[in-house]
Amino acid sequence: MASFNRVILVGNLTRDVELRYIPSGMAVCDLGLAVNDRRKNAQGEWVDDPVFVDVTLWGRTAEVASEYLSKGSPVLIEGRLKYDQWEGNDGQKRSRLRVVGEKMQMLGTRQG
Repeated sequence: MASFNRVILVGNLTRDVELRYIPSGMAVCDLGLAVNDRRKNAQGEWVDDPVFVDVTLWGRTAEVASEYLSKGSPVLIEGRLKYDQWEGNDGQKRSRLRVVGEKMQMLGTRQG
């Protein structure tokens, strides 16, 4: 059975970009993205249902995000889902689903 792991999200950053470099010198950043799912309820009123997504960017894309994006910036992210598992300091197993961004498009106007 074939599989396809592709995600395209448009939203706004929930926090400033956190850029760091791993020992090999590769840039990596983590950002939070709020994606709003807006729909009408039974009464015909618009209701917002935000989804908060953790995104990781690598290389030059991470550096560009760090340089030009900040909390509230609108952005399009294209990438793949990744499931992380680890054991916390308390011995409990933890997990999370995140997006590994492969392409990024800044939306809106440049600040200047």
